[in-house]
Amino acid sequence: MPEATRVGRGPGLREMAAGDLEAIARLESELFGAEAWSRDLLAAELAASHGPMADRRYVVVDSQESDGDGDADEAADRAVGAGPHGPQLLGYAGLYHAGGLTSADLLTIATVPAARGRGIASLMLTELVSSAREVGCPDVLLEVRQSNEVAQRLYARCGFVPIGRRRRYYQAPPEDAVVMRLTLRPRPGPVGAEAGDPGEV
Repeated sequence: MPEATRVGRGPGLREMAAGDLEAIARLESELFGAEAWSRDLLAAELAASHGPMADRRYVVVDSQESDGDGDADEAADRAVGAGPHGPQLLGYAGLYHAGGLTSADLLTIATVPAARGRGIASLMLTELVSSAREVGCPDVLLEVRQSNEVAQRLYARCGFVPIGRRRRYYQAPPEDAVVMRLTLRPRPGPVGAEAGDPGEV
């Protein structure tokens, strides 16, 4: 897989590295509060994405090197406590793919608030879905807060459809999760197995 995808001075996608963990841990706390992943958990997840037994993938999007004249990048820099020069973290995402043995699961996806509306989440999601397809996963699953309609619209644009709910899946604050699925290849099963209205899963 390519190490980075860059076009002009726009955001660039690359593999997550150990040097990103401090910034990501800060963002986790800011974005997810009591449900934030700890730095130790982030480090363990990153470790599981490397080596011959890797069963997941983590990517980040960062800005291009800046001369300080880009308002959006400067705002993102401040959001992660970075300086005005050099690439700055704009978003990160992770996918569990089990080497294609089962459904892939979108583990996390987040964008710096100041950098939203620039297609960063779509870029990361598209990349991870491609990874799931490459290793042979039949589909990609995800959970999203019932109240997060913006994220649900993003997922729908990328082909995900709601298939059910997980009651009180989120705890801080308590809220149901909408389960969504993107089918990558047909999965054989009993006739009519997919029929009916979405229910609890």
